[in-house]
Amino acid sequence: MIWQQIYDPFGNMFISTLLAAIPVVVMLVCLGFLHIKAHIAAGLGLVAAIAVAVFAYGMPADMAGRAAVYGGFTGLLPIGWIVLNIIFLQQLAEQNGSFKILQDSLSNITPDRRLQLLLIAFCFGAFFEGAAGFGTPVAVTAGILIGLGFSPLAASGLSLIANTAPVAFGALGTPVITLAKVHGYDLMEVTAMIGRQLPFFSLLVPFWLIWAFAGRKAMMEIWPAILVTGLSFAIPQYLVSNFIGPELVDIIAAIVSMVSLVLFLRVWQPKKIWTSPSLKGHDVSAHEAKPPQPVVQHDRAALVRAWTPWVILSVFVFVWGLPSVKAWLNGIYAPSFPMAGLHNMIEKVPPVVPTPHKETAVYVLNILSATGTGILLSAIVSALVMKYNPVEIVKTFFRTLWLVRYSLLTIVLMLALGTLTRYSGTDTTLGLAFANSGVFYPFFGTLMGWIGVAMTGSDTASNVLFGGMQKVAAEQLGLSPNLMGAANSSGGVMGKMIDAQSIVVASTATKWFNHEGDILRYVFFHSVALACLVGLFVTLQAYVFPFTRMVVH
Repeated sequence: MIWQQIYDPFGNMFISTLLAAIPVVVMLVCLGFLHIKAHIAAGLGLVAAIAVAVFAYGMPADMAGRAAVYGGFTGLLPIGWIVLNIIFLQQLAEQNGSFKILQDSLSNITPDRRLQLLLIAFCFGAFFEGAAGFGTPVAVTAGILIGLGFSPLAASGLSLIANTAPVAFGALGTPVITLAKVHGYDLMEVTAMIGRQLPFFSLLVPFWLIWAFAGRKAMMEIWPAILVTGLSFAIPQYLVSNFIGPELVDIIAAIVSMVSLVLFLRVWQPKKIWTSPSLKGHDVSAHEAKPPQPVVQHDRAALVRAWTPWVILSVFVFVWGLPSVKAWLNGIYAPSFPMAGLHNMIEKVPPVVPTPHKETAVYVLNILSATGTGILLSAIVSALVMKYNPVEIVKTFFRTLWLVRYSLLTIVLMLALGTLTRYSGTDTTLGLAFANSGVFYPFFGTLMGWIGVAMTGSDTASNVLFGGMQKVAAEQLGLSPNLMGAANSSGGVMGKMIDAQSIVVASTATKWFNHEGDILRYVFFHSVALACLVGLFVTLQAYVFPFTRMVVH
């Protein structure tokens, strides 16, 4: 029997919206205010989501259960698989001492914590976002920052803030390619539109990042380096997105930014070196930060050995992200499992879609092409280069699995919650509440993308969820559909820092377990403020500066 989604089950949009928000509120309150452990908070949120879906929205109970199970499998692969294997590589590098040499080499580029943050969290993180996405950049950069001595809250929170502007073009352009493919946007036009929104924030975010870390005065002390970092990322981001396409936007921009900053630091260093590894102001983890260590010089051979695992990782992640490689690996082994009792059994209806549309639910076991598998192979190759024997490699892997067991459980439960809200239609109710904002729609439509990423953990998923609604609403209001489709993705990137799975990835990478609530409370203001700024910019594009919507062919 086909079940049609109902978006206003009580005939009162206010009441329906309040009910739809209950699962997310339960999880966020448990995490952020009641200090409940993340896996328990996620479990309580999932229970609330099932109750709302079944008793308020009339979703058949077996469908609700199957949607949650389907989401749980999605949590394990690809997200959990990435987290497990990146921490495995980190453990291997720490055990043989090469991670310490890597930290020393970064300190030799600059001992200033602010500049290290720009180089690692923003530039290096953007490269991994462009190549892999799906939690990889936060896992890598937070792990490196904690190794450099940053406090756990600084390493976690700042990695999340930095991983914003590149997200719309992450994983070789997957979010925008999916938006165009699923909802019928012109790929180049919507790519170019995003490329006319995000460069402003690519310039802003590095300033925001250092301000969040060290305060306004300390930010102004290194403004030339921040400007170089932001401009050298924003300009290639605009050029590649407007004149080439979405696939290589982040990778090219990140490499240009990284090289530009390193070259600039050869001729410029701040007068005052910032050595504090903790957040300025209140940092609940300040006592866990490592004091500044004397800068140690290493010979070229040692530096090559220390950087080799991360070079290998970069190569594997980049190759695994190539569509041709993914297609080849999926051709070898990628069985599909339609979820019985869920696949094509739920129907989306207008006004979310122009005509009734069945929701698919097919789990693809693409273990070979998964980014986490590329990371695992890079870790094994790196371990052999570091002269580990096979027994030590296996022992370290299972030790890592035990270390991150609760994080993996949390990710499974959170993806189960997010998937259930999608299939029950409760997330669409929240989106429709924004869509009813009339002349203010450019602002609130942008926030629709933000809430989509905050709930699903993925700009791609948010574009699938709300991309069609953005198009329909824009056409009804006489706005550019490409503008609002792009706004969904651009606004969504600011929700990436508060989505539950990203926070779990950050806490796991820094080994700051059971402090997800502290991380959420820290990044929440930054997420909301930046999302509102994107909304204001899109509003200006819609009504004040229409020339910024002109697409260059």
